[in-house]
Amino acid sequence: MAAAMAMAVEGAASEPELVSIPATPRGLSTPEGTTTPPARRGAAGGTTPARRVVEGLRGYLEEVGHLTRLNPQDAWLPITESRSGNARYAAFHTLNASLGFQALLLPLAFPGLGWSWGIISLTIAYFWQLYTLWILVKLHEAVPGRRYNRYVELAQAAFGEKLGVWLSLFPTIYLSAGSATALILVGGETMKLFYQIVCGPICSPSPISTVEWYLVFTSLAIVLSQLPNLNSIAGVSLIGGATAITYCTMSWVLSVSQPRPPTISYEPVAYASLGSSLFSTLNALGIIAFAFRGHNLALEIQATMPSTFKHPAHVPMWRGAKVAYALIAMCLFPVAVGGYWAYGNMMPSGGMLAALYAFHSHDIPRGLLAATFLLVVFNCLSSFQIYSMPVFDSFEAFYTGRTNRPCSVWVRSGFRVFYGFISLFISVALPFLSSLAGLLGGLTLPVTFAYPCFMWICIKKPERFSSGWYLNWGLGLLGTAFSLALCVGGVWSIISSGMKLKFFKPPS
Repeated sequence: MAAAMAMAVEGAASEPELVSIPATPRGLSTPEGTTTPPARRGAAGGTTPARRVVEGLRGYLEEVGHLTRLNPQDAWLPITESRSGNARYAAFHTLNASLGFQALLLPLAFPGLGWSWGIISLTIAYFWQLYTLWILVKLHEAVPGRRYNRYVELAQAAFGEKLGVWLSLFPTIYLSAGSATALILVGGETMKLFYQIVCGPICSPSPISTVEWYLVFTSLAIVLSQLPNLNSIAGVSLIGGATAITYCTMSWVLSVSQPRPPTISYEPVAYASLGSSLFSTLNALGIIAFAFRGHNLALEIQATMPSTFKHPAHVPMWRGAKVAYALIAMCLFPVAVGGYWAYGNMMPSGGMLAALYAFHSHDIPRGLLAATFLLVVFNCLSSFQIYSMPVFDSFEAFYTGRTNRPCSVWVRSGFRVFYGFISLFISVALPFLSSLAGLLGGLTLPVTFAYPCFMWICIKKPERFSSGWYLNWGLGLLGTAFSLALCVGGVWSIISSGMKLKFFKPPS
């Protein structure tokens, strides 16, 4: 028996070792990779006892996990620390990352496009980004024995080490850190509106400033950010997704149930020149593209799931994503259509919430209006957590790489407090960043609409001139062209309207 076990170990060691991202520490081990091929039978069709032992060992590896070489550092980081995710967690995280306050801006796209082209553009964008999400889910384990747990890792595998970093690092950092800053702005201002609605005239003699509300929101977000890893915020993501669905539904239901303004118009806005009309159309398409977010977090969400040969992680991930995007469609289309029907070209630049406050603050019961604003605050707090997690992961990766040990509780907490107040500082110091939204949005748009298509071509290498080859090249090039056009439109908007660089002067 000892000789047989020795031969089994020798046979297993002779197989090529597969490389994978590591298992979970602290008692939550989840080995990954792909199985080795079954042992070959002898010429006569029989097997020796040693080979039967090896086959049994390999069968066990197929059931439990895969033969891999583990990386201890990756097992210390927030994204890959826990591998206990499932389809429900995937649905919660995807919904929280993909549905937010941007949905309330969708009616602003229709004055520049009209009814027909507005609905067509929204439908195309929805299925386009759903297809690129499917690509990312499939490419997570595209290479045998390897899991790409972060967007930058997949970009490096597809485009090369240096080019992948250049193409993906800035967009993904901006989508995480920039979203955190935007959530502080939106959350703080919405808290202020909620306070004004609840208090009414009693609070007007000594109102709390907007900066103070930013501080209140940031403090609450920092407290929530102490949860250790991505799986631990599944409950927070559930609250974020549920509140987003609720306030999106309430915003369009309350809008269409009230009388429309008497001077409402649905005619597309007429411009004096062809250039102005073109850039208005690009701005409308940019608003639609801006409503779809979260692709920079898809690989990270999938990384929280265990993966074996018989039960790969892409199955529960895609199941959860389909549920999430069915709910997202039930929110986005009614908000866009119902909001434009209720306000037409009179929609304020702040979107549905601003329209409700401007047109119906005296018609809608104060408690119902306050509840809508409070739900937005809860959603912003929840979204802050999932969008900040990649930044926390980067901080801790730098620390563990330098010290070769996991972060202590105090070090981890210090990173998160530091990041929260840095985001607050940027919000207060650079209030004009919203004027650059068109330009920055154009630079980050390929993360959702273009890069996944090129990644599929580089990694999967479909047959030249096949339908998949044409589809991915076409969508990738179209997404890149769209991104460049939005960047040009953003620059034109800055030049035509002007931008005043007022530092440390946020809205009062």
